[in-house]
Amino acid sequence: MRFSPYVIPVILALGVAVPGVNASAQVAVGITISAHVAPPPLPVYEQPPIPGEGYLWTPGYWAFDEGDGYYWVPGTWVRPPRVGVLWTPAYWGFEGGVYGFHAGYWGPHIGFYGGINYGFGYGGVGFEGGRWDGDHFAYNRSVTNISNTHITNVYNKTVVVNNSSRAAFNGAGGVQARPTAAEEEAAKQPHEERTAEQTRNLDAAKADPQMRASA
Repeated sequence: MRFSPYVIPVILALGVAVPGVNASAQVAVGITISAHVAPPPLPVYEQPPIPGEGYLWTPGYWAFDEGDGYYWVPGTWVRPPRVGVLWTPAYWGFEGGVYGFHAGYWGPHIGFYGGINYGFGYGGVGFEGGRWDGDHFAYNRSVTNISNTHITNVYNKTVVVNNSSRAAFNGAGGVQARPTAAEEEAAKQPHEERTAEQTRNLDAAKADPQMRASA
């Protein structure tokens, strides 16, 4: 995977506000700030087949390293930390001339993720790729790649996404979206950070030169 070159001046900060998210709704995580350069557009890629029942899709996103700049973390299938939780994807926000990164998290409801269209059920609001049905997860076949395994807990629901933008950030020049009341409420609920499996995926992407935006 190769991307266009970017030159990225960087500063690090904690607790920086991101547009559309008030202080009470923010997840308590560090936020990486780029002074002038936006994350690259979201690449177009195919969802790999689900490895088996019980896995949930977490979409790819741009992460940031102070030394190497932006690098792509591929979307991946992971097992959730517990029954009943859903993944709110990470997103970048732009305000006051800087870009701030909000980490994703697990929770009982999907929170605000910048209105970014990550695809595969994450069209900018909520998640249409599946839903919990008791202690089992039901998958929406219309946006989920179920091609190499037998899963019976499925349904079909057409998903229409009006936002065709590949912008990877929220704010001026990117996606213009603000959290709904339900998303703000979801952000106040108990959260869990990424799983060990997700961290391994992140570390592998960081170590792979081909994932860098400057590669």
